[in-house]
Order: sequence, then structure tokens, then C-alpha cells
Amino acid sequence: MTATAPITLDNITVPRKLETEAKTNLIGLQRDALKAVFANIGIADKQLNMRVNQVWGWMYQKGALTFSEMTNLSKEFRATLTDNCHITRPKIITKQISTDGTRKYLLRIAGGHEVEVVYIPEANRGTLCISSQIGCTLTCPFCHTGTQKLVRNLTAGEIVSQILVARDDLEEWDKPAGDKRSISNIVLMGMGEPLYNTDNVRDAMLIAMDNEGISLSRRRITLSTSGVVPEIIRAGTEIGCMLAISFHATTDEVRDKLVPINRKHKIAELLQACRDYPRLSNSERITFEYVMLKDVNDSDADAHRLVKLIAGIPAKINLIPFNPWPGSPYIRSDWERIEAFADIVNEAGYASPIRTPRGEDIMAACGQLKSATERKRKSAKQIAQDAGL
Repeated sequence: MTATAPITLDNITVPRKLETEAKTNLIGLQRDALKAVFANIGIADKQLNMRVNQVWGWMYQKGALTFSEMTNLSKEFRATLTDNCHITRPKIITKQISTDGTRKYLLRIAGGHEVEVVYIPEANRGTLCISSQIGCTLTCPFCHTGTQKLVRNLTAGEIVSQILVARDDLEEWDKPAGDKRSISNIVLMGMGEPLYNTDNVRDAMLIAMDNEGISLSRRRITLSTSGVVPEIIRAGTEIGCMLAISFHATTDEVRDKLVPINRKHKIAELLQACRDYPRLSNSERITFEYVMLKDVNDSDADAHRLVKLIAGIPAKINLIPFNPWPGSPYIRSDWERIEAFADIVNEAGYASPIRTPRGEDIMAACGQLKSATERKRKSAKQIAQDAGL
């Protein structure tokens, strides 16, 4: 059996599927792609925009799990959707709740792979930390995810579905107007390097920011990168969210070990990309993340170098006490040392909050995420050797 010719609509091409091919998952498709899918299954041109808006609202405003829930659609259209499409989300395999209220979800996605997602409740907001890849290629030795091999990029649907699944669990759909949202902020700080998956991250975040979709402000979404310099400006232009840099060192020699991508894109090149980031201002500052590792990067000299390096960049520095994990080759800086480092940064005019570790008892803190089925087990000695320590 051969497929018939594809339909092209608004520069989006969706090939007609063979009868034996899988149905199309609508989650994660942009509006033009949805229009092309609906045109392919026989929806009249004059109805396309209306049908896209209806289904879009059900998926991202009401959290529908099935087409049968979409009660303002005709029975015929619902039947056509059921025959040709689906709106499948990842499954929650485990949910752990920390003593501090942090929730960690292990989600199973297509192919039997797993990713981790973390929800962090605070007094004035709720932050969802989502993943962009299964595993990671960066091999940062202080990060648990970095000891896991990269399996593949997540699709736009798999990225945005992490938000939908968390909203399900938090019972956040159809809250009355004015009710405080459980998920007010999104951070791309989970498994993987977002800027090695820019297209899918962009498409997922455009859905998250859509006023007729999940409707989060771009200023409530933060993308964290270890320094994929060629993609930084593109992310600012095409996504427009807030930017965080996993910085962690003040010399190329140390950063080459802690953040191996620095061997390709040195500190000076990275900081120039930060200075060129679109919309950069005192109201839209770049966050520099700095993990505090005892006797590695936590000296007064490091603090003084840090403020000189970022001079002129509207920024704040998040100091992150190292979160240990089995086999890690580092230990956390002493609290007095962290506070002394913060004092130097503060005196130079930069906010330097010390991040309170959250979810440590369930391995949900920064740098601790790693899916169980994909993990590559290493001893502390092996991890240190890989990092050149």
C-alpha cells in the first residue's frame, strides 16, 4: 500500500499516513500544523481555524484527556479525531513528595524511556522544573544527570506534556478566575541541555506562553543553558524567555573541567553572547547559576573575579549549595564560605541569593535528577577520571 500525496497548508507539510501507521498526537503541534492535520482528515477549509481554536482550548485550557470530553465539537468531528489522532501524555510512574512539599515525578514517554520533573511550591509562587532531553551530553561532573548518556531529544509534545501532567496532579484545571495558580513559573533546568534541542523547546514554550493556551508570561519562563553560544541569541529572539547561565567557575581552566562545553565556547565568548541577549535590561536580568564546591570554586578570589567578569551585564547570581548524590566527587562548600562569597558579590552591587536546597530527601534538588532505567552507574573514581580531576 502506498500513501497518497501530502497536503501543504500555510507552508506546513503533513504527509498522508498509511492505514497501518500510528495516529497523530496533537499535543505539541503548532496551530498551522494542527490545521494541516485537520485538512488531511477532511475538515473543510472554512472550518479549520474554528476547529483548531476549539481543540487547542480543550487541550491547553481545560486539560482534556480524550476527544469525548470536547463537548462543543460535533459527534462526527469527535469520531474523526478519535479515528485519526490522539492526545496522549506521558504516564506518571512514580510520584515522590518531599518533607518540604517538593514533588518529583518520574514520567514514562514513548519508547519506554523516562524523564524526571520537579514541582517546587513556595509562598508566592510555584515553579515547575522540566526536562528537554533524556539524559545529557554535557558530562558536567557535579551534576547527576551529566553521568547519564544522552538517549534522545524530547519532542515539543513531550516537553509541554510535562506541564499538563503536573497540572493534572495539582488539580489546576478550570480554577475560578482570580485563584492563584499552582504553577506560576517554568524553568528549563531539568534533564538535558535545552539549547541542544532548541526547535522543540521553542515550540513547547510558545504553547506555554500562548494567551489562549497555558498562558504563562514569557518572563515567568527561564531557560538554563551551560553555554551553547550559537543558540543563545536565537533563543532570545524566537522564545524571548528569561535566560540563566550555568556558570560555576571564573577561569577557563576550572570551567573546562566543571562545564566541559567551555572547551569549545570559552568564558569570554559566552559572556559576549550574554551582553548581546535580546531585551537585556535591569528589569530582565540574566541569572548566573553558581554551584558552590568546597575548595574548587568558592574562594574570595573567585568571588572577586566573578563580579569583574560580568561587569556591565544586568544580572543576578544564584549561589547553589552543592547537592550531593551517590558517587559524586565533590562536597558542598561550608555555609560560612558560601555567605562570605555572597557578601563579596552583594557589595559589588549584584543580588546573590543563596538557593535553599529543596527536595534533597527525594533526590529532586538541583543537579540530582537522573532517570532510573537510563542511568549509567559509575563510581566516584570513574566520574572524577572522566572529568579529568
